[in-house]
Amino acid sequence: MVAAPVLEELREVCQPQAKLASRNGEHWAGRLYMRRVSLRFTRQLVRTPVTPDQLTWTMVVCGILSGAALLIPGLTGAVLAALFMQLFLLFDCVDGEVARWKGQNSATGIYVDRLGAYLADAALMTGIGFRAAESGVGGWLSLGLATALGVVLLKASTDLVDVARARRGLAVADDEAAAPRSQGVASVRRLAAAFKIHRVTNGIEASLVLLVAAFADAATDSLDPTRWTLAAIAVITWLMVPAHLLSILSSSRLR
Repeated sequence: MVAAPVLEELREVCQPQAKLASRNGEHWAGRLYMRRVSLRFTRQLVRTPVTPDQLTWTMVVCGILSGAALLIPGLTGAVLAALFMQLFLLFDCVDGEVARWKGQNSATGIYVDRLGAYLADAALMTGIGFRAAESGVGGWLSLGLATALGVVLLKASTDLVDVARARRGLAVADDEAAAPRSQGVASVRRLAAAFKIHRVTNGIEASLVLLVAAFADAATDSLDPTRWTLAAIAVITWLMVPAHLLSILSSSRLR
């Protein structure tokens, strides 16, 4: 078998600083801890025939399983959901690292990666709705589905910027282009960013918040903490949908 590459050499190729430093290109958990873990997995995977696309599809499956795990009642379901979401993040890091090392970047991989992000977050929010409804029906399930729709719209509004720019023959917008031209919108955006509450619309953060709520459920012998958590995520999501759209339209991303 081919010898495993040296970690420093692997890091230089697979974890370019430009990507890690990008505000939109790297999840904070990746920078904080997952990139340290993923590089160890990548070091072994590059010695195998496994392809980046296969790893990306594994990521997609983990994301969907995170939402499906919430059909299991009690702490077990919440723990599994958080675990699968961490595996989703791990494979989200590993697939790109293997692709860079092997030189196997593809449009298919990028497409499936984005599809996986949509499916993972939507599955988790839908799963929270099922969990909160307990019987699988009713208003809580509807709220979970509405939240899933909201997080998909948030991701789509961001991705559609690239679609619009590509159709106009423009290069991908950089981080500076995301800054709103309006001082009022910029101030509101900075205030929202300071409290970081928007992060709960992401499946990774939402799974951890839900895990805390599940412990509270167990302590109170009720589903009220989970239901309040879902309600809070739903409100934040649907406040963000028009706010995010306004932020995009008031920036230079479409110019």
